[in-house]
Amino acid sequence: MSRQTVGTRGLHFNEPLIFEQGSPGRVGYSLPATDVPEKKPDRLIPKKFLRDDIPGFPEVSEVDVVRHFTRMSQWNYGIDLGMYPLGSCTMKYNPRFNEDMARLPGFARAHPYQPESVSQGALQLLWELEQYLAEICGMDRVSLQPSAGAHGELTGIMLIRAYHTSKGNPRKKILIPDSAHGTNPASSAVCGYQVVPVKSGPRGAVEPAAVADVMDEEVAGIMVTNPNTLGIFEDHVVEIAKIVHGKGGQVYCDGANLNAFVGIARPGDMGVDVIQLNVHKTFSTPHGGGGPGAGPVALKRHLAPFMPVPTVEMKGNRFALNYDLPKSVGKVRSFYGSFGVLLRAYTYIRTLGPTGLRRAAEVAVINANYIMSQLKGIYHLPYDRFCKHECVFDDAIQMHDNVKTLDIAKRLMDYGFHPPTIYFPLIVHGALMIEPTETESKETLDEFIAAMKAIAREARENGDLVRNAPHNPRVGRMDETKAARQPNLRWRPKRKNVE
Repeated sequence: MSRQTVGTRGLHFNEPLIFEQGSPGRVGYSLPATDVPEKKPDRLIPKKFLRDDIPGFPEVSEVDVVRHFTRMSQWNYGIDLGMYPLGSCTMKYNPRFNEDMARLPGFARAHPYQPESVSQGALQLLWELEQYLAEICGMDRVSLQPSAGAHGELTGIMLIRAYHTSKGNPRKKILIPDSAHGTNPASSAVCGYQVVPVKSGPRGAVEPAAVADVMDEEVAGIMVTNPNTLGIFEDHVVEIAKIVHGKGGQVYCDGANLNAFVGIARPGDMGVDVIQLNVHKTFSTPHGGGGPGAGPVALKRHLAPFMPVPTVEMKGNRFALNYDLPKSVGKVRSFYGSFGVLLRAYTYIRTLGPTGLRRAAEVAVINANYIMSQLKGIYHLPYDRFCKHECVFDDAIQMHDNVKTLDIAKRLMDYGFHPPTIYFPLIVHGALMIEPTETESKETLDEFIAAMKAIAREARENGDLVRNAPHNPRVGRMDETKAARQPNLRWRPKRKNVE
């Protein structure tokens, strides 16, 4: 079977809602006999809160339940099925060994309320992970608490605000380049800062002169995404850091794209004061759809007094949780962070080691540049220079045949590939943002490139084929405007006529 037909032929189950299945009296479960005396419900719960049944509740057999959820699982697309070229997301394969370690009973069954005396293994893992991440980033301390990248951003800006407040003035503004991640302005605004945009230069990077023009003593800091959302390394970051520090500001680096240079360069050596790490991306944890995730924040020594509590400290030959930080910004989430995600990141780092981490970044960069070199000229490349982890095209060439970015993405489904990120970054009109990561082979990249080339040819020769895509998946082109404005998010049972 050719790659073109993978995932697009064969049985397509039109599975109805579970509420539309079954028949009265069917049961899909069996429970063991209770080992405590039974009591009537109204002896335990006030009668006004009880009801005889749930209107419209499905009554289905065990086989109906199994088939229903198995069929629905076959509608999902995941990294175990194929390439996920989502730019800015780093959807890499998660090694199964990480999962084995996360399922070890001593970790999986640990409770956050159990005493430190019986949690030494978990605390040691967190302490060691902090040391690894600090070394990787060229920083002094790391808070492992934040739950995801945007949460890490928020925590980092909270640290900057607390630092300035301790000096008598929290300041008023944050500088954010137009090529930064889209959550940066929101993180700044939540912390009470006014966002000052900074335009990128003609090569897709921030120019020092542009920063100098807006930098003053009211600016608390700058948030730089590096590499930025164009997949381009901010090669003036050292000079920019000097400009910001010269006015007393702080430099925040959005580390969501660290996968492009981990083991090759360190943000702390570039003048960065604080950076969040999306460990579920760079250090491989399955993610998407809202979780799971973790966004540790690495920081320089002068920001350490403001870290979230508790921190994990080594005291003699034991590990302990430290709540004694009077200037702390407080807790930013329950307990000590997303432990299972952090455990997987720890496993990944220990498995690859320094040489392996660097090699992974190098291959990620090679893969992105390979795709860019093969599609350049077929798709318009707004910034024609070497990229890092991702490359960004647009639909300028295809628009001559009235084929848009959305059409290209939909048609790619017919070839068995998940579409890349589209219409982001906003500074590129009709953007196609492609990040292959290091886990994809040259054979897979060649298949993806061939599909993209075929779509470009179809756009020239038979535009309607692309404009009306997708054709092979079980659901075709939907009315996306209606879906956005009138979403149907809740099933409601049909009311029975009551006489």
